[in-house]
Amino acid sequence: MPHAPQIKIPATYIRGGTSKGVFFRLQDLPERCQVPGEARDKLFMRVIGSPDPYAAHIDGMGSATSSTSKCVILAKSGVPEHDVDYLYGQVSIDSAFVDWSGNCGNLSTAAGAFAIHAGLIDPARVPQNGTCVVRIWQANINKTIIAHVPVSDGQVQETGDFELDGVTFPAAEIVLEFLNPSDDGEEGGSMFPTGNLVDDLDVPADVVKSGTLKATMITAGIPTVFVNAEDIGYSGSELREAINSDAKALEKFEQIRIAAALRMGLIKTPEEAAKRQHTPKIAFVAPPRDYLASSGKTISADEVDLLVRALSMGKLHHAMMGTAAVAIGTAAAIPGTLVNLAAGGGARSAVRFGHPSGTLRVGAEASQVNGEWTVVKAIMSRSARVLMEGWVRVPGDAF
Repeated sequence: MPHAPQIKIPATYIRGGTSKGVFFRLQDLPERCQVPGEARDKLFMRVIGSPDPYAAHIDGMGSATSSTSKCVILAKSGVPEHDVDYLYGQVSIDSAFVDWSGNCGNLSTAAGAFAIHAGLIDPARVPQNGTCVVRIWQANINKTIIAHVPVSDGQVQETGDFELDGVTFPAAEIVLEFLNPSDDGEEGGSMFPTGNLVDDLDVPADVVKSGTLKATMITAGIPTVFVNAEDIGYSGSELREAINSDAKALEKFEQIRIAAALRMGLIKTPEEAAKRQHTPKIAFVAPPRDYLASSGKTISADEVDLLVRALSMGKLHHAMMGTAAVAIGTAAAIPGTLVNLAAGGGARSAVRFGHPSGTLRVGAEASQVNGEWTVVKAIMSRSARVLMEGWVRVPGDAF
């Protein structure tokens, strides 16, 4: 029987922060994939190599982790006072779907750089040497991100001496500003969907014997639920292997995530969580303590304000998701949240937290107006580097 030949699509493979993704210009996608729908989802799954029952992504561009199963579309923005529209798809590894429910903070860094690489920024706006300010419209959640991208000789500067724990080699620093990151655009709710800084979350008895768990649920950067590490039997210094090799632990975390998603109004039934793996995130926090990072480097308690471990797509993240870092910084700035209390309480405008790969600093400007907490912006530094550019090939009948 005849088989459809492969087609090739212009694409760029980029590391952004501690993630990697396949980047496309909207205009370069096949026509039927230039609009949301089944064809686009099938294309991205085939590009990444999903669904893969072997969880290896041998036949695709993914690397079988939540940090590397990602596709991005950029286009010139149709939103006033913005340069580009940035749309992010989290491709499931073992299931046939693409989750469009949230942003990737790490790849937001690469979105700013790619906008310049791909010619989506007016050349007159790109200095010969200096910093190009790229205003990004994050189309998944309808939020503004400003990327301060270094430029050298008229091109994005990618090499440098900025070190980011979780990334092997240094690169050029890109500063990101997440403007008004609270109030998730999709849901239209407040920063704290329940109206409380801390809730008693009802969970199955096999998660905790009491059936309730203290939780801070917030929609800043990305919907996130924070719990105390001690309450679920952890120290907060765990590395990936301690969690990801424990099937029972992963199931408990998913039960907490489902309970929080229901309480936050993100889903209406527990069954819906299977199709919303990207959000909400679940993280556990603890006061500072010494620990050995995955690189072998010792992180001292006096280097950090608190410890945070977070799960993405059902597995403990090797470092920290950028959007979750925004949630951490925002929650830390608000007295009384579990994140703030783990950091010692009180008012603060920045926090440095320990994660499995090392440490990360994030700042946030939060204020209370008429009893409601708001955050003007969150700021953090990442880096990005083009790994490969050219064409990605997929069978012509794959989508």
